Amino acid sequence: MAPSPPLADAPLPDALTGHWVDTKAPKRLRPYLKLARIERPIGWQLLLLPCWWSAGLAAVAAGLPFPNLWHCLLFLIGAIVMRAAGSTFNDIVDRKLDAQVARTRGRPLPSGQVSAKAAALFMVGLSLFGLVVLLQFNRFTVIAGIASLAIVAIYPFMKRITNMPQFVLGLAFSWGGLLGWSAVFGQLDPSAYLIYAAAIFWTIGYDTIYAMQDIEDDVIAGIKSSARYFGAFTQQAVGLCYGATIALAGVAAWFAGAGLVAFIGLGIFALHLGWQVHSIAGADGRNALMLFRSNWHAGLILAAGFALDALVQFAF
Repeated sequence: MAPSPPLADAPLPDALTGHWVDTKAPKRLRPYLKLARIERPIGWQLLLLPCWWSAGLAAVAAGLPFPNLWHCLLFLIGAIVMRAAGSTFNDIVDRKLDAQVARTRGRPLPSGQVSAKAAALFMVGLSLFGLVVLLQFNRFTVIAGIASLAIVAIYPFMKRITNMPQFVLGLAFSWGGLLGWSAVFGQLDPSAYLIYAAAIFWTIGYDTIYAMQDIEDDVIAGIKSSARYFGAFTQQAVGLCYGATIALAGVAAWFAGAGLVAFIGLGIFALHLGWQVHSIAGADGRNALMLFRSNWHAGLILAAGFALDALVQFAF
């Protein structure tokens, strides 16, 4: 039998196969890159998408030909950096629980590759970089962005005290739905609140699918999740969450003055979510991860619909 690879070289169960972090990055940096979830980009992708949805709606409402590209780039950088900081904080808090779950016990902290002190210093550095990115926006957006840290700070503790930690995750991961709008207008309006709410329900839905991977270990470790809570009704619950997502996004688009192209994008987005709900029945851990990851493409469809609608309305 071949020897097991060193912990720093071993890919984590939900990492992309053959990612450069596991194959080419300097070995001493790999534990920190894994703390930052660099080899698992779906996290920052899902954090980014509400920002781009909101930026697209703001472009429609403002009569612009496309979302502000500088803002979209800043949101991209900020999503990567702040997802890394948030994941590091989450891993510091959860290191003892992670040691009890098969999917997470190989992470840098529970496996001993990185100390809690080193991880904390890493998190502070990432947070300061994220602050520099945030300071490029207007004052209202800076204050709103800083306000999100309160939710980020309490999220890791929710799986210990509530059956719906996915709701709190939604509050945090959907915050960009507010910022994409405020970055353009310097205030919040109905479309921003509605797309934020849509993203919250979307997050509950996709993270419930993600949590399906860990139900057995979560029971042993005493970790609460929506997948455990919904149980045999998980498919129906995710369907309701996705239905609310589509309805709220549609109303947000209507308030922003969106046209046909935006609603075509919303329709394709709805079909993708419907496919996910249909596929939940009988899904094992591998299929649940695949469905969860597919939300990157689903969310891009909606973002593209909003952005193209702004271009079409500007042109005609």
